[in-house]
Amino acid sequence: MRVVHEAAGERRALATTVDLADSFVSQTVGLMGQSTVSDDYALVFEFGDPGFVYRLLDTIPRRVIHMLFVRTPLDVLWLRDEEVVKAATLSPWTGIGVAKADTIVELAAGSAEGVAVGDRVVVEREASPDDGEPTDDEQSAEDEPAADATE
Repeated sequence: MRVVHEAAGERRALATTVDLADSFVSQTVGLMGQSTVSDDYALVFEFGDPGFVYRLLDTIPRRVIHMLFVRTPLDVLWLRDEEVVKAATLSPWTGIGVAKADTIVELAAGSAEGVAVGDRVVVEREASPDDGEPTDDEQSAEDEPAADATE
């Protein structure tokens, strides 16, 4: 997986080492206790579809990030349908941020420099053979010239 920033027709990787916080425990713990976060690392929180009440009211839940027990500053991006709705650098121990979002991306401080509200940030997953993308073997076969069957 990787996290990619798209703006003004350009794409750049914000992180190439990505973990997904996909359980209650991993979302609760987040990066607590970490003294450093590498420049190419991201922790992604995907919340999925909002609950019944939120759908009924046609709204999205507010997502809160706190920095209690996080020992290093972080850049945090709140996304709604891959669009940045808030970007902030949160300070260790005391930082807090909130926004309506379906995905949150936590990065090392400075990694999200240049990312602005309204930009697109995409969490890209590796292509699997079942998703229609050619595998490395299929791609190399396509690149080779076809043998002449009339020989």
